[in-house]
Amino acid sequence: MRAIVTFVLGSTLILGTTFVAVLAGHAEEGAMVEGTGYSMFSTESIKGSDASKLENDPVCDRSKRPSIAKVEPDEAKPGQKITIKGENFGSKECFHGVTFSAASKAKIDYQFVNDSTIEAVVPEAKAGMSFIIVVAGGGSAQSKPLLIQAK
Repeated sequence: MRAIVTFVLGSTLILGTTFVAVLAGHAEEGAMVEGTGYSMFSTESIKGSDASKLENDPVCDRSKRPSIAKVEPDEAKPGQKITIKGENFGSKECFHGVTFSAASKAKIDYQFVNDSTIEAVVPEAKAGMSFIIVVAGGGSAQSKPLLIQAK
C-alpha cells in the first residue's frame, strides 16, 4: 500500500512540476506550446508588420505543379539560348530558377517570359545528356534529356 501511495504522489508531483514548467515558458526548444506564438524563441512576430509591404507581396499558387512539355532546340552548345515550354511556371515573382543536371552548381542565366515559357542560356558543361529542372512556387519539374554538344 505504501508503494502505491508513493507512486501516486510521486507521479502527481512530477506531472505537476512538468505542467508548471511548461506554463512558465520553459518548454524544450522546438516543442509546441499553446499560446506562445513566435515570442517564445525570440522570433520576430508577424504582428505589427508593414501593411503596405504585405499588400505588395506576390501570392504564389502552390497547388499548381509546374510541368515541362518541350525544350527547343533539343540539342545546344554552351552559351546558346534554349526555350523551355510548359505550364504552371507561375508569375515572375514566384518563379525560383532553372538548373541543368550536367552543371548543377552553375548559375543559369534565364528570362521569365510568361506562365508557360522560360528562356535560358546553356551553361558551360561537359558534352552529353542533361536534364533541365525548373523550380516554381508549386514545386519543380524535370524535362526530357537535352543533348549538350561540345563547344
